[in-house]
Amino acid sequence: MMRKIFKTGNSMVVSLPKEILEFLKLSDGAGVNVELDKVERKIVISPAELPLAASGINATFAQQVDDFIEQYRPALEALAK
Repeated sequence: MMRKIFKTGNSMVVSLPKEILEFLKLSDGAGVNVELDKVERKIVISPAELPLAASGINATFAQQVDDFIEQYRPALEALAK
């Protein structure tokens, strides 16, 4: 989807469509990560995940751990005894 860059004060800004903000559950003041992909020559904006980012764990890894625990819960509980 095409968006224009515009100037606000001393900053350059790109507005994000309402549909994207709602889907990602982002609102005014929400943190985002902005990365530059030099190979693909594109800007990547993603929601900041403060609790995970602060611990050095990304969302994909956290989901994999959750899935593992759910799948092997009985065995893990037996081992914990």
